[in-house]
Amino acid sequence: MNMHEASPDTHHDIYSKTVFGFWLYLLTDFMLFATIFATYAVLSPNHFGGPTQKQLFNLDYTTLQTFILLISTFTVGIGGAYAHRRNKGGTIAFFLITFLLGLIFLGMELHEFSHLIAAGSGWEKSGFASAFFTLVGMFVLHLVIALLWVIVLLIPVFRSGVSGPCIRRLTCLKMFWQFLNIVWVFIYTIVYLVGII
Repeated sequence: MNMHEASPDTHHDIYSKTVFGFWLYLLTDFMLFATIFATYAVLSPNHFGGPTQKQLFNLDYTTLQTFILLISTFTVGIGGAYAHRRNKGGTIAFFLITFLLGLIFLGMELHEFSHLIAAGSGWEKSGFASAFFTLVGMFVLHLVIALLWVIVLLIPVFRSGVSGPCIRRLTCLKMFWQFLNIVWVFIYTIVYLVGII
């Protein structure tokens, strides 16, 4: 193992180059979400005789979802801190808690999707429904990828502890998870709060 991998330097090593590259990826992903948000803003008033946001959304339910996801931001941050300290037990524990919180959020979101479809507002019903399912569906797809990523990255930690490459990969996962939380805050504000007001 190379010395830079074992002890990340914040200026010129593999760790910092990887983190910088991942920041660039997140910027492109942000542009993708920005485009879908713009599409939603244009199409959201078009209900085509179907139910409106006020009739469909349960703000208490969505607020609980948001709270769960925000807690997961805290736990993934602690997991990342334990990884940098090479604490195997703490790293595994907090990334697993993050995984469970993400799984609960995912289950709640899929339940909401089924509720919307049962209420007669499937993705094909109107411009609003198409834009909603595209935006929130894209978020759900990202969350599923993040959940699978947690499992994949924890396997080597279970087997051989927290190595330099593990720290680098877990840092990227932590950044991705926190990016998703930022995106969800925008969804919660623009889609749910503004939609209900």
